[in-house]
Amino acid sequence: MSEETQETGASECEEQSRELNARQQQIVDMGSATIRTERGTVHTITIVGQIEGHQILPATAKTTKYEHVMPLLAAIEESSEVDGVLILLNTVGGDIEAGLGIAELIASMRKPTVSLVLGGGHSIGVPLAVSAKMSFIAPSAAMTIHPVRLNGLVIGVPQTFYYFERIQDRIIQFVTQNSHVDRETFTKMMLQTGELAADVGSVIYGEEAVKIGLIDRIGGLSDALDCLHSMMEEERQRRMNVLKQ
Repeated sequence: MSEETQETGASECEEQSRELNARQQQIVDMGSATIRTERGTVHTITIVGQIEGHQILPATAKTTKYEHVMPLLAAIEESSEVDGVLILLNTVGGDIEAGLGIAELIASMRKPTVSLVLGGGHSIGVPLAVSAKMSFIAPSAAMTIHPVRLNGLVIGVPQTFYYFERIQDRIIQFVTQNSHVDRETFTKMMLQTGELAADVGSVIYGEEAVKIGLIDRIGGLSDALDCLHSMMEEERQRRMNVLKQ
């Protein structure tokens, strides 16, 4: 083997090592990863634990910080390198405003987006799950639908309850606009009694979520990626047709 060939091989190994280290650091810092293949570049975002909003949660709680996810989504949307986004969800809910803000950003993206509910997509995780252009849920995954709650001091005046009602209406409107579930069915599940211990609401699992139209399909990681790559290919074809015109 010539000296030039050895140097080329060493250079390629160093480049691959740097790329691997950068990808690992990206996972540690942001809970996300960029995957480049011959079929295109997919950016994977994980939304896990509690959605942290304006209040900082204890260090012992697993959180997804909205101030990290929001600029990341904006950067992905503007990136010429990323072709599609895969959102992996396993969340217990959290801050309503932060979660709904992230969901609104995902729903307004032009790039192909696919969500996959794994484990659970509870509370504000429901709008996050349906915000993608196509949503998947694992057969064993669960989704808890319940009314809006507020921790801490609550001032017992009519305005407070009106505020709750307005926020709840925003969530219902977002979910019904971004999925196939009808308003009556979703509201009924949200206000159902007798299913949750000392609480109001419903727990639904994979097949039921698809049956009522809340989630598009049952599936796992390979199904979600196949769907995303198909959407990415359609987007490439659309752009080529526009350029030809």
